[in-house]
Amino acid sequence: MSQTTVASPAKRALPPLMRLSDAAARQLSHLYKTAHAGQLLRISVTTKGCSGKAYDMEFVDAPTAGDEVIKDKDVTLLVDRKATLFLIGSEMDFQQSDFEEGFVFINPNEKGRCGCGESFHV
Repeated sequence: MSQTTVASPAKRALPPLMRLSDAAARQLSHLYKTAHAGQLLRISVTTKGCSGKAYDMEFVDAPTAGDEVIKDKDVTLLVDRKATLFLIGSEMDFQQSDFEEGFVFINPNEKGRCGCGESFHV
C-alpha cells in the first residue's frame, strides 16, 4: 500500500491587526511624552449605541494578560483580545477640523454606522 502526500494549501498572509496613520502615530507619541507619560492606550469594542458596537479607548499603566500589544511607527498600543475580530485590518487615524479633533477608525469590517456616528455594526 503506498502513501500519498497531500500538499497543504498555501497560507495567505493575514492583515495586521491594526495600524496607525502618520497623524495618529504623531499624536499618540505626543500624548505618551506629555499628559500620559508612562501609560499606554488600550482600545476595545463595547456594546453601545443604536448600531450595537462602539470603540472605547482608555490609558492604562500596563498591559494585562488579555491585551494584544501592537507596535507600529515606533508607537505601542494595546488591543483588548475580545475586540480583535472587530478590528482586524483597521487603521487608527487622528483628524482635526475647525470644530473638533480626535482619533477615528477606518475599519474594513464595518457594515454600517448609526446616524450620529457613535456606533457601528459588523
